[in-house]
Amino acid sequence: MPIHGRASDQEKKLEWRKGRASPSAKTIRSTVRPNSVTMSLNSAPEPDKFPPVILTEPSGSSAEVLLYGGQVVSWKNELREELLFVSSKAARKPPKAIRGGIAVCFPQFGNFGSLEQHGFARNRVWSLDSDPSPLPPTDNQSSVDLILKSKEEDMKAWPHRFELRLRVSLRAGKLILIPRVRNTDTKPFSFTFSLSNYLSVSDISEVRLEGLETLDYFDNLMGRERFTEQADAITFDGEIDRVYLSTPSKMAVIDHEKKRTFVLRKDGMPDAGSSTNN
Repeated sequence: MPIHGRASDQEKKLEWRKGRASPSAKTIRSTVRPNSVTMSLNSAPEPDKFPPVILTEPSGSSAEVLLYGGQVVSWKNELREELLFVSSKAARKPPKAIRGGIAVCFPQFGNFGSLEQHGFARNRVWSLDSDPSPLPPTDNQSSVDLILKSKEEDMKAWPHRFELRLRVSLRAGKLILIPRVRNTDTKPFSFTFSLSNYLSVSDISEVRLEGLETLDYFDNLMGRERFTEQADAITFDGEIDRVYLSTPSKMAVIDHEKKRTFVLRKDGMPDAGSSTNN
């Protein structure tokens, strides 16, 4: 869940990682929860020919989802305050990945493998899913279902057939992302996965991350050496890049200056990565 601050363009990220697929579907859920969000669906044209899907709800909150990367690039509360960070230099078309929003990293997270950094899903054009998998009822929320299927160009680097589905739902106080990986091949495959959330904050020095205390983590700035978190809460006075192990289902990002708290809930992803870059 990257967190971004003003002035120095600081970034904080928290990512969920996952693991293995037999020829059947897997369900992974992550819920991000601060103040408000969700309910009507429009398609608006965009110059680069990848029109965004706009989700809205009666209180005035909204979310914007791109087919390029299957990426959420905006989430505004009922006061029209932007809750996600997207770099002003981010290109919203191939071949570069979009820096910001909520990025879908598949079939590889980071450089934990032989593929390009964070895999190729965030660099592909997804489609609207006309036959989405059955999921819990979506009463009182607006949502969109996207799908990414394996292509020959991808199989040259990662020789596995798959379907990656993503439902993005907006409702009052919540933005919910439910990814599902289906193995359409004849043999099992392993993968790593991340929903990389870039949250907008006032200033990184005013932010606390709670819920990771006493957990072990790998520090990527120290050659992936393993440590145990000693602090009651994580604060930021410089760059960090860590992967916390066996994280709880609920964590909180507290922005003291904006007097705003993001509560993140997740199922099915045991680990979380946290990074901040100046």
